[in-house]
Amino acid sequence: MKIFKAHEKMYAAATSVAAAIFLTALKIVVGITTGSLGILAEAAHSGLDLVAALVTLIAVKIADRPADADHTYGHGKIENLSALFETLLLFITCAWIIREAIERLFFTHVHVEASPWAFLVMGISIVLDYSRSRMLYKAAEKYNSQALEADALHFHTDIWSSSVVILGLVCIKIGEFFPSLYFLHDADAVAALGVALIVIGVSTKLGIRSIQALIDTAPNGMAGCIKKKVEGIDGVIDCHNIRIRNSGADVFIDVHVHMSGRVSLAKAHSLTEEVEKAIQTLEPRADVTVHPEPFNKKENS
Repeated sequence: MKIFKAHEKMYAAATSVAAAIFLTALKIVVGITTGSLGILAEAAHSGLDLVAALVTLIAVKIADRPADADHTYGHGKIENLSALFETLLLFITCAWIIREAIERLFFTHVHVEASPWAFLVMGISIVLDYSRSRMLYKAAEKYNSQALEADALHFHTDIWSSSVVILGLVCIKIGEFFPSLYFLHDADAVAALGVALIVIGVSTKLGIRSIQALIDTAPNGMAGCIKKKVEGIDGVIDCHNIRIRNSGADVFIDVHVHMSGRVSLAKAHSLTEEVEKAIQTLEPRADVTVHPEPFNKKENS
């Protein structure tokens, strides 16, 4: 099962690399040929998608390595680090796009040719981005992989940004047929700004989630659910010192439970196993550690 999981994640990441190479090359050629900043912005975006896809490929390979003496919690954090790195790449892309768009809007005039090739490449891009993002999102959800989710986000934002670029090219075409609407010639640069704003908005959310995972922020409300579930088990007096940390696709949960000091060691062990199973009904992926403590009425009154 673990081998199949690793193979499926690697396949999803590897096909993303291939798609990113194809789209980047195609957009560069058409962007230079037509002079479209919107398409060149998309080429830059796809270029960083390629870097991100390569990082994801490496990350999922390392993350699936088993725990060792130096990494006792496994290597899952590399996926969270990969997602944060991909977010930073997106922000760098946005900074370049915004700078170039402002330059074209206010300082330098560049003729953009809204040729059939420009529309064709953006259409191909949307189809490929849609299929890639769906596959990656499914794999990310199935294996709780933040690295694959970040890669899926790259391709998903490309769908919206490509649509914005097409809208800009349509406006330019309208301006060619109706010279009085000359201001529509700036639509390409405006579309590029739209690309940047879309990417910034979505990337910020992913970046925050990546940082939260890296600093071991517990899932909101999870501790309360665990406490309620565990304290409902017959023989458990209370549940406290609940600690939760995510490491890539893995979740580690530590809890302390009070039980009667009169129970046998065998009974206490059986009860801790019951606690583990109860917690895993809330979070099936959890690696649970239960610390049993004898209940002292005087200390806990």
